[in-house]
Amino acid sequence: MLIKENSKSLFQKAQQLIPGGVNSPVRAFRAVGGEPLFIESAKGAYLFDVDGNSYIELINSWGPMILGHGNEAIEQAVIEALRKSPSFGAPTEAEVNVAELIVEMVPSIEKVRMVNSGTEATMSAIRLARGFTKKNKIIKFEGCYHGHGDSFLIAAGSGVATMGTPDSPGVTKGTANDTLTAPYNNLEAVEALIQKNKDQIAAVIIEPVAGNMGCVLPQEGYLQGLRSLCDSHGIILIFDEVMTGFRLAKGGAQELFGVMPDLTTLGKIIGGGMPVGAYGGRKEIMDWVSPAGPVYQAGTLSGNPIAMSAGFTMLNHLNSHEGIYSQLDKISERIFHGFQANLKAVSKNYTMNRIGSMISLFFTENKVTDFESAKTSDTELFGKYFNAMLENGVYIAPSQFETLFLSTAIDEKIADLIITANLTALKSIDGL
Repeated sequence: MLIKENSKSLFQKAQQLIPGGVNSPVRAFRAVGGEPLFIESAKGAYLFDVDGNSYIELINSWGPMILGHGNEAIEQAVIEALRKSPSFGAPTEAEVNVAELIVEMVPSIEKVRMVNSGTEATMSAIRLARGFTKKNKIIKFEGCYHGHGDSFLIAAGSGVATMGTPDSPGVTKGTANDTLTAPYNNLEAVEALIQKNKDQIAAVIIEPVAGNMGCVLPQEGYLQGLRSLCDSHGIILIFDEVMTGFRLAKGGAQELFGVMPDLTTLGKIIGGGMPVGAYGGRKEIMDWVSPAGPVYQAGTLSGNPIAMSAGFTMLNHLNSHEGIYSQLDKISERIFHGFQANLKAVSKNYTMNRIGSMISLFFTENKVTDFESAKTSDTELFGKYFNAMLENGVYIAPSQFETLFLSTAIDEKIADLIITANLTALKSIDGL
């Protein structure tokens, strides 16, 4: 039985000071029952909470800790940058170095602008696409989450799905009217929207591998089909690679699938765990960003020297270690097949999706290829599963609609501990 007294006390206090007691909704554990754990520290593949419990964790700060927690090289880079000052509000060599690495590693990016979060990156990319094309409407996909910008909170996944609110109050009708939605993995629906809104669509934005309705892979030819449609109709194709960028390959999903977007949004890994984001793409489009062009975007802390120093160390490591992605894939495959064997042993209908170091378990017998099929999952059963895993020392995402992210800190021994904990957890759940 886990000890939770200190977490309980902190959560009670937090609810008096912070809306819902958390600073991001999924952390509240409402989708899985119970109250959130307050984390004190982390190292390698392990989290440690304020009550002295330890967990093998499969979230890794929602993706960026691809090398595990407490990487010594990143820590040292942060310490050295901090000694010089946390912020200047002026250009630094570090941001140029990070930009150079991003341009080198991501196939479609010729120029890049640093921002402070994935949400800021997607908002900025949409504004740029509208300014460049002089069109107003965008197409997004049901279940894809691109941050909490107004334009994206229409048929979003992830947090809003977890909280049971498909759209958010405060989003104006005008904004909603300019956001068109299509089912993921459905080219015909996209083509129909384009024909119905001829010469009005500025951009199509998509997670090339969805991570916010759980891990959902693009069907064969789907991304290529989107590229062709956008080319035919003068539409900017935006890949939201906040999750997949530098995680699935050095050049992200676009390298893996061989499809080049016009703009790419990045986050997570490029800060080495520090708050950061970026958007980049073809030079002719990026040169429309102020001060080079008329599309305004600014940020006092953009290119923050601490985040840039951490990010450069992270990206340099990923760029210079050839075997890192095969290592992640090998561990991911081991866990994936271990979980599948366990689930078969308890005779439960389930679906598992995996690509590289991203994995999702859905409690549904249906193949999960879009948001509608993801929503057939038994979320009540997932809540029981989450808590059973926690009791067995494994911290997974507290939502059916979130992806698991693995790190290089998980070796074969730890992977086997995770698989064993998974079997014990499954056997303990009533109704399985």
